[in-house]
Amino acid sequence: MRGKTMPDPRQAIIDTCLRMNAEGLNQGTSGNVSSRAEGGMLITPSGIPYERLSPEEIVFVRNDGTWEGGIKPSSEWRMHLDIYGTREEAGAVVHVHSTYATGLSCLRRGIPAFHYMVAVAGGPDIRCADYATFGTAELSEAMVAALDGRIACLLANHGQIAFGPSLEKALWLAGEVETLARQLSVAEGFGPPVILPDAEMDRVLALFADYGKQPERG
Repeated sequence: MRGKTMPDPRQAIIDTCLRMNAEGLNQGTSGNVSSRAEGGMLITPSGIPYERLSPEEIVFVRNDGTWEGGIKPSSEWRMHLDIYGTREEAGAVVHVHSTYATGLSCLRRGIPAFHYMVAVAGGPDIRCADYATFGTAELSEAMVAALDGRIACLLANHGQIAFGPSLEKALWLAGEVETLARQLSVAEGFGPPVILPDAEMDRVLALFADYGKQPERG
C-alpha cells in the first residue's frame, strides 16, 4: 500500500486565498496568507491576483526578514513573521479586509462581549489595534499588543488578522470575526446591545477550551 502524498504547502496557500475571496472575506489582492515553514514562513507575494498565482510564486521569508528569489512578499510580511515569532502555537495567518470588520476598524472599535462567540478569538473581547501605516514595524507592534491573549484582532482603519494551527483554522476564525462584526452592526441598528458580564465570559472561555475538538477517530 502506497503512502499518502503530502499536500503542497504553497498550493494550500493559494487555495486558501481563493476560498477567502470566494467567501466574501476579501477583495482582490488586498489580503494575504501565510504558513509557518522550517526557518521562516511561506507567504503570498505582493500584488499578484490569486487566480493567476502559481506555487513557485509563493515567497519563502526567513526568520530574519530576508527572502528568496526576485518576487517580493506581501507588504504585510512583518505582521505574519511577528506572529510566528511571538506565538509558537501559530501555524498559519490570514489577513483580510472583510467589509464589516473593516468598517468597525475605521471607527477604531473592537468587538465587545455582545455575543458569547466572541470567545473564539481567545478572550472576552476582540481588540482593535492602534493605527499605523500599512507594512510598517509600528503596525506590527500595535498588532502584537492587540493580540496579547487573543488569536485575532482588528487593525484600525485597515481590516482584521487571525491565526491558527492550520490554514483551515485561521480562515475559519477570520470568517467568525467577520460574522461577529456583521451581527454587532445589525444589533446596534435596533439599539445598544446588552454586553455579557465578565463572569459569564469567564464561564464561556472555560467551555471554549475544548470547543470544536473531537476525539481521535480510529
